[in-house]
Amino acid sequence: MSKLGLIAGGGGLPVEIAAACQQAGRPLFVIRLKGFAGPDLAAFPGADIGLAELGKCIRALKAAGCDSICFAGHVSRPDFAALRPDVRGLKALPGLIAAARHGDDGLLRALLGEFEKEGFTIEGADEAMGDLRLSAGALGKVRPGPAHAGDIARGLHVARELGRLDIGQGAVVCDGLVLAVEAQEGTDAMLRRVADLPAAIRGSPAALRGVLAKAPKPIQETRVDLPTIGLGTIQRAARAGLAGVVGEAGRLLVLDRAEVIALADELGLFVFGVEPERQ
Repeated sequence: MSKLGLIAGGGGLPVEIAAACQQAGRPLFVIRLKGFAGPDLAAFPGADIGLAELGKCIRALKAAGCDSICFAGHVSRPDFAALRPDVRGLKALPGLIAAARHGDDGLLRALLGEFEKEGFTIEGADEAMGDLRLSAGALGKVRPGPAHAGDIARGLHVARELGRLDIGQGAVVCDGLVLAVEAQEGTDAMLRRVADLPAAIRGSPAALRGVLAKAPKPIQETRVDLPTIGLGTIQRAARAGLAGVVGEAGRLLVLDRAEVIALADELGLFVFGVEPERQ
């Protein structure tokens, strides 16, 4: 069993991966990115390293005996002028800046390339801890009905178009009307905006309407940045009066799966996987 180097940003996904490795007996070393990684990761062996300290990161991973690495968690796009890179980071920085001009996916691909040059194998989050991916059909007891079909189709279409423009991964649609699209603020902030919209154009907890749709970008680096939902997504979708959450089967990660199913069932929301479009 290869030792995993987990390069951890914010949110719950890195903690879930670390806990799953520990439970499975897989050796683990966590790179806790300063300013992003949460305090729960301090319980696992690792090191605290700055975002631009590429050389320090690579040396720590090699010293720990890591063969594979996994990137997980939220990391905001950096202000390159404010970074304080080490020598290895300084060498990589021009290429990363050039790649960033082509969008977030270009930046991620360039960053992964730096680690692959050093001989590391890249694992996706679902590979590192078992299958997190949404399957086709309903995840819980609640299923979308014929009245939801139009919003599901339109929501996924808008989310895919956003991805083609490298803008975001999600959209909210209610009765055919696009209520919000996701950009750099993220899904949670988008759902909070929807909850503040006039009640006449969205659903309510007593009369759920509309969907949150999430889809990866066509050129998505799927080992790093697949769309993700969790308990917070379901809670905020319910507060916004949405009837459900939909994503592409095999291309959406579900954190805390059992808890997500239980909460969605309790609140009367569906979580539904649609077969991806053929590229």
